[in-house]
Amino acid sequence: MAPAITLAAETELSAANTGFMLICSALVMLMTPGLAFFYGGMVRVKSTLNMLMMSFISLGIVTILWVLYGFSLAFGTDSGHLIGWNSDWIGLSGIDKGELWGSYNIPLLAFMVFQLMFAIITPALISGALADRVKFSAWALFIALWATIVYFPVAHWVWGEGGWAFDMGVIDFAGGTAVHINAGAAALGVILVIGKRVGFKKDPMRPHSLPLVMLGAGLLWFGWFGFNAGSWLGNDDGVGTLMFVNTQVATAAAMLAWLVYEKIRHGAFTTLGAASGAVAGLVAITPSGGAVTPIGAIAVGAIAGVLCAMAVGLKYKFGYDDSLDVVGVHLVGGIAGSILIGFFASGKGQSDAAGVFYGDHKFDQLWKQLAGVGGVLAYSLIASAILALLIDKTLGMRVPEDDEVAGIDQAEHAETAYDFSGAGGGAARTTAVPAPVADTAKKVDA
Repeated sequence: MAPAITLAAETELSAANTGFMLICSALVMLMTPGLAFFYGGMVRVKSTLNMLMMSFISLGIVTILWVLYGFSLAFGTDSGHLIGWNSDWIGLSGIDKGELWGSYNIPLLAFMVFQLMFAIITPALISGALADRVKFSAWALFIALWATIVYFPVAHWVWGEGGWAFDMGVIDFAGGTAVHINAGAAALGVILVIGKRVGFKKDPMRPHSLPLVMLGAGLLWFGWFGFNAGSWLGNDDGVGTLMFVNTQVATAAAMLAWLVYEKIRHGAFTTLGAASGAVAGLVAITPSGGAVTPIGAIAVGAIAGVLCAMAVGLKYKFGYDDSLDVVGVHLVGGIAGSILIGFFASGKGQSDAAGVFYGDHKFDQLWKQLAGVGGVLAYSLIASAILALLIDKTLGMRVPEDDEVAGIDQAEHAETAYDFSGAGGGAARTTAVPAPVADTAKKVDA
C-alpha cells in the first residue's frame, strides 16, 4: 500500500488516477460477492445461503463502522504507533469532496472508499472456517467487534503513517499481513473456541456445487487486479502495472503447482484444486507483487501453491475444523508471500529494499518481514479467540446441534438455496401408489 505523505501544495487532482482508483474500488467490492460464491459452493446444500450471507452482511456492517470511525482509527494521526485518530473524519463530516489524500493526486474520499473495500472483505474471509455452525446474530456481532478491535488497528500498524510495522519498513503492498494473515489467524482463534462441526472426519462434507466454486474463484481473480494494482494509488511510475502483471503470473504459477502436487499426492487434477491454487497464488502475491520481478512472482506463486496444498490437510492431523481451509490458504499463503519478500525483493520495484537473493546478505528485510508476520499473527489469534469466547459465553456462538444437522439455512434464514417443489413435470398421478413394505431409502447427506 502506498504510504501516506504530507500534503504538497503543488499537487493537483488527477482525473485519470481518480477514475482508476474508483474502478479498482468497485473491483475490490466485487470480490466479496465472489468470495460468497466461492465459499457457498464449497459447503453442503443445507448451508449455502448462510455462507452467502456471512459474506454479504460484512458489506453492511463494516461500511457503516468505517464511515463512523473506522477510517479515522486506521489512517488518522498516529498515537503510540498503535492506532490513528482524526476527529474531522468521524462520519466523514470534515472531508471536502475535493480534498486530496496526502501528496497523492486522488481525493481523500477515493482513498477512503478503496480502503473500505479491504475492510469489508477481511472479516468475510474468516467466515469460511466457521461454516455450518455459527449463529448469524453472533457472527454479525463478531464482525463489528473484530473490525473495531483487530482490523482497524492492524491496518494502521501496516499502512498508516506512524504505525509500528510501517515505520519498521515491513513491506506489505496490498494486505498479506493486514488482510490474509490477519483473517487466517482470526479464523484459527475462533475455531479453537467454538469447536468442530457435527460429524467432522466422519460424515462426507463435500462441496455441493463446484461450478459455483469456479465462478467465485474467477470473480476473485478478476477483482484481485483492483485489490493489488490499485494499492499503489495510481500508476504514474509503473509500479501498479508491475503489480498487475505479477498478480497474473503468480496466480497462474500457484494454480499449476497445486495441481501438480495434487496429481502426485492424490492422483487427479481437480477443479477444487485449481480454484484453491489460484486463490493461494493471489494471497501470496498480495504483499510481495510490488517488490519482486515476474520471475520472482513465478517462484512466489509456485512455492505458495505447494505449501498451501500441503497445509490444507493439517486440520485432519491436528484436529481443528477449518471448514473451507481459511487457515491452510489465507494464513499459510499470507505468511509465505510476506516472508518470501525477504528473499525475492529485487530492489527495483516499489522501493530499493532487496532480498537475500538480490544482495541483502545481512537479512535486513527478511527480519523485518518476520517481525511483521509474527506481530500481526499473534495479536489477531489471541484477540479473535478472546472475542469469540466472550460472545460464546454470553450470546452463544453456535446453533443448536439439531439445527446444525438439519441445516443452518432453514434454522437461521427460514429459506433454502434450491427449491425443487415445482421441478416435477408431466401429468398428475392418477393411480394410488401402494405403501412400501419396508423403508429402504437411504439418507442423502445434504
